[in-house]
Amino acid sequence: MRDLTGVEFDPDLAALMREGPVSRIRLPNGEGWAWLVSRHEDVRTVTNDPRFSRRAVVGSDVTRLAPHFIPVDGAVGFEDPPDHTRLRRAVAPAFTTRGVERLRGRARAMLDELVDGVLRDGPPADLVARVLAPFPLAVVCELMGVPAADRPAMHEWTSLILSSAEGAERSERARNAMCGYFARLLAERHGTGGEDMVALLSAAVADGEITGAEAVGLALLVQIGGEAVTNNTGNMAYLLLTRPELMDRLRGDPGVRATAVDELLRWIPHRNGVGLCRIATEDLTVGGQEIRRGEAVYVSYLAANRDPEVFADPDGIVLDRSPNPHVAFGYGPHYCVGALLARLETELLFSALVDRLPGMRLAVPEEELRWRPGALIRGPEGLPVVW
Repeated sequence: MRDLTGVEFDPDLAALMREGPVSRIRLPNGEGWAWLVSRHEDVRTVTNDPRFSRRAVVGSDVTRLAPHFIPVDGAVGFEDPPDHTRLRRAVAPAFTTRGVERLRGRARAMLDELVDGVLRDGPPADLVARVLAPFPLAVVCELMGVPAADRPAMHEWTSLILSSAEGAERSERARNAMCGYFARLLAERHGTGGEDMVALLSAAVADGEITGAEAVGLALLVQIGGEAVTNNTGNMAYLLLTRPELMDRLRGDPGVRATAVDELLRWIPHRNGVGLCRIATEDLTVGGQEIRRGEAVYVSYLAANRDPEVFADPDGIVLDRSPNPHVAFGYGPHYCVGALLARLETELLFSALVDRLPGMRLAVPEEELRWRPGALIRGPEGLPVVW
């Protein structure tokens, strides 16, 4: 896996896209080979076809990016329907439109407090350290019901779990520590009620809908996923800071901000490499390529989002692009459960940065910026700005 800088599109992925819609790949860890599906139509087919199984990956040493492969019991990302459906049902109320909107006022207040602090202290300020990291962490902890005093530990554990540079042992220790934390919190909250995620999971365990281990696995997934917003919005902010015409458009035309969020979600390189794979449970044909039962298959949402058959000028940023059927949040049963929340946070962040920090610009030359090494989810380490 390359440590790519900025928002450079992975040249290896671009080369595979030119080879054809279905390519043969071998990744740095694990055993054997896998197929990579890159065309938008084929990506949506594979991710929505039950004959491609996530559950079958568990226990298989498939070729993969990360040196560690540590799914926890009840990890919804490694389940297939009907168990996958049952697990998602336990957390669904928190991620409905009503559930997410319940957080809007509190999220905006937390964001305003962070920006107030930046304005009070004056320039320069590191946008990542002061806003883009603490805001999503605060929101997802608010959603989960994690007390403020425990949030720094959550951030540290998440960083270790999501890094391929820290090694399997440190990542596994971090995962075990987070699992132990949520097991204790779920036990403490048993029968106390509430609308936060831990309360919902505790009630689902009490009702026999999910097991305690499954509740811990779900809590882990949501907590980790919540901090992906930091890196994604870091990439977006970098684009606005280095392409002033985009910032000017957002300031001058507030009506374009909703479609702009979708376009930047489509365009930014969310991750290095590919995500979780699937195993074919029978012989199939995808994109004209025969895939045999038992073979591993990866999809690239990044490639699908640059498919010229679906997106005119796929490498350009068209802020008012419509329609925009991007798959930045995935597709099919494993579509990101927190998509509405991530979109809410991104929209709030955009408005705060554009409206409250007029004249914001980088405080250092662009070439001095650094991107997180070994990160599975790409993002800048810092964004020093003045205004």
